[in-house]
Amino acid sequence: MGSLFFNLQTFMQKIPKADLKVFLSGDPNQKKAFVSRVGTAFENIGFLALKGHFLDAKLQNDLYNEIKAFFNLEEKVKNKYEIKGGGGQRGYTGFGKEHAEGRSVGDLKEFWHFGQELNSKPYLKSVYPENVLVQELTSFNSVGNIVFKHLEKTAQIILHAIALYLNLEASYFDKFIQEGNSILRAIHYPPITKPPHEAERAAAHGDINLITLLMGANGSGLQVLNRQNNWIDAIAEPDELIINIGDMLSRLTNNRLPSTIHRVVNPPKKDWGKSRYSLPFFMHPVPEMPLNCLPETIDKNHPKKFDDITAGEFLQNRLVALGLIGG
Repeated sequence: MGSLFFNLQTFMQKIPKADLKVFLSGDPNQKKAFVSRVGTAFENIGFLALKGHFLDAKLQNDLYNEIKAFFNLEEKVKNKYEIKGGGGQRGYTGFGKEHAEGRSVGDLKEFWHFGQELNSKPYLKSVYPENVLVQELTSFNSVGNIVFKHLEKTAQIILHAIALYLNLEASYFDKFIQEGNSILRAIHYPPITKPPHEAERAAAHGDINLITLLMGANGSGLQVLNRQNNWIDAIAEPDELIINIGDMLSRLTNNRLPSTIHRVVNPPKKDWGKSRYSLPFFMHPVPEMPLNCLPETIDKNHPKKFDDITAGEFLQNRLVALGLIGG
């Protein structure tokens, strides 16, 4: 019993790890073990470090080079790619314009959004903004789109494992995520040039979407709030993605898989002069997906916690709360 307690305590103090190749191995016992490990990680801490995904080091480096080149462009050039009234859903969003829900102080970051390219669901063209093409960088959009598809494929497999953990069909999420409103966000946290006071690189928040896959968690700064209400560092190896549960999946599972609060803290003063880059992929479903709590997650000990709402309605509400669109 003492050993079990120790292992659980250790588990809760660091980000658990898993290898996607285990799930894809074809061995039913290994697959079952992977599902259990992933589900337990998400249920108990909400975060996981994943190896064996579909994104290789060259592709990651190519995208990093492209986004660094973009953020190094002159402000007047970047600003022409900011879509007024678009809620930051595509293209560029300038420094300090997004803030965490419940805060008015802007985060110390600027970012770019790559979105879904539609093929089989043309009706969504009236819902999804078009991707914005950067004229100054000929490979920027093509590299971003390739990375988007690799991360989307990885996210789909993780959702298969989550579905099995919840005793659903592995394919439960497939119809909702096919050409979903997912976003690949390229973030630049510029050097800090003056005391930030209350501002942080990214204040404490939960993600809106189903799950998030994060490249670039091998630098310091990302922290996760564990169930003991302690902040722990979320540091991955260069070949790992950090994956976390978002608010949409939390609602769907009646908070059985909680959306874990996380933040990006400011560096020590000696490192203020350094930029930080991060690449999260936000896996969103199609707007019409109902986020109604699954019946399998509701019982007398776990009453329904959330009102019924669609993914599109929930996203709209959150964009208002983040200050990206007007209420």
